[in-house]
Amino acid sequence: MGQFILVPIIFFGLIVLISSFFIVKQQTAAIIERFGRYQSIRQSGLQMKIPLVDRVAGRLSLKIQQLDVIVETKTLDDVFVKLKVSVQYVVVKTNVYDAFYKLEYPHDQITSFVFDVVRAEVPKMKLDDVFVKKDDIAIAVKRDLQEYMSEYGYDIIKTLVTDIDPDAQVKAAMNRINASEREKIAAQFEGDAARILIVEKAKAEAESKRLQGQGIADQRREIARGLEESVEVLNKVGINSQEASALIVVTQHYDTLQAIGGETNSNLILLPNSPQAGSNMLNDMVASFTASNQIGEAMKNAGKKD
Repeated sequence: MGQFILVPIIFFGLIVLISSFFIVKQQTAAIIERFGRYQSIRQSGLQMKIPLVDRVAGRLSLKIQQLDVIVETKTLDDVFVKLKVSVQYVVVKTNVYDAFYKLEYPHDQITSFVFDVVRAEVPKMKLDDVFVKKDDIAIAVKRDLQEYMSEYGYDIIKTLVTDIDPDAQVKAAMNRINASEREKIAAQFEGDAARILIVEKAKAEAESKRLQGQGIADQRREIARGLEESVEVLNKVGINSQEASALIVVTQHYDTLQAIGGETNSNLILLPNSPQAGSNMLNDMVASFTASNQIGEAMKNAGKKD
């Protein structure tokens, strides 16, 4: 009979003995209470407590944790925008007591502070400034949150504004503005390129005309030198200047006709093209020059008399 009573007692003793040991994981703190009152904080490893007297009231992670908070607010130019703020925080190892007993829901407290700071900072900015100054918003959140949460054993490692999401219509309008600006810049570049092309083409044409004119002048100079030499040769054989000029004009006339006849696809018409045309042209030119000289002499004599 006594053996049957002893077995449950031994079994109960083993359970009590086993329950007096517990394990705390790495980067974790366990809070021990004795009859509902704080007793101690145990760190990682195999720990022991008094059975039926002490209990593990809770465990706190000492790792860096992240809380993502999405805040919807309005900017200075009346645009509603959603901001995603990521708060990285950690429980201070020496302040585990404050972190466990002073705050019931730390996530809710952090979220409320993030909402308060963001809705105080963003309404001071225009939408474009929110994108540019997102780091300023993150710094403001970290500063105010650090000052508040340090009293409860929490250290704010970093706050980041990871996303800025305006209303869909606002984003579409921003995309249209951006596209218009890029098209404007592209048109300006195309206009500059066309202007440069026109200027360079005009410069090339001007240089071509200059060289062409220089070539024509050189050609006429050589023709005049050749005519002068031809007249001198003809004068040596007893042909006067007028006859020599007529001979040269007639010769050039026939040379021109020969050149035109040698071109199969030429559409040039030489008028007049009779053999006497060259001589008649020369006689008319000589008569005109003679009459012009006589008129000039008469005007000079009349001026002297006056």
